[in-house]
Amino acid sequence: MKIALGGDHRGSEILLELTATLGVAGHELVTFGDVSSGKSVDYPDSAWPVAQAVAAGEVDYGILVCGSGIGSCIAANKVRGVRAAQVHDEIGADAARRHHDANVICLAADLMGRRVIDRAVEVFLTTDFEGGRHARRLGKITAIEDGVAAVG
Repeated sequence: MKIALGGDHRGSEILLELTATLGVAGHELVTFGDVSSGKSVDYPDSAWPVAQAVAAGEVDYGILVCGSGIGSCIAANKVRGVRAAQVHDEIGADAARRHHDANVICLAADLMGRRVIDRAVEVFLTTDFEGGRHARRLGKITAIEDGVAAVG
């Protein structure tokens, strides 16, 4: 699986650990943003290229880590075709994939422990979209992206 990773300085430690873990698991990784310098990094600077890579089909999924997970999620969702979900545990990761076909997971480095993050990422990467009634709802989200009323 090909995965894009990015985040801000608050997520740097988690991103470095995830890069090692996911690399050992055999995933092909593309990282965005210089989080190893110790300097302040703005989350939109990595959320944009991660979201662009996902939307363009250059990678299968994106993983973003910032302090709260909120800023990265907002920024990523500005890119057409991206369905970024901020999750706090494996239950949220499961729902993000199974019900919403999320293609980017956003994590809170300041609020989540490492084991919770690892489990959420594992569930996110291994859970399939359920389709059915959920596909109809995603069609409405696409309509919203296109500026069309999604009612009905």
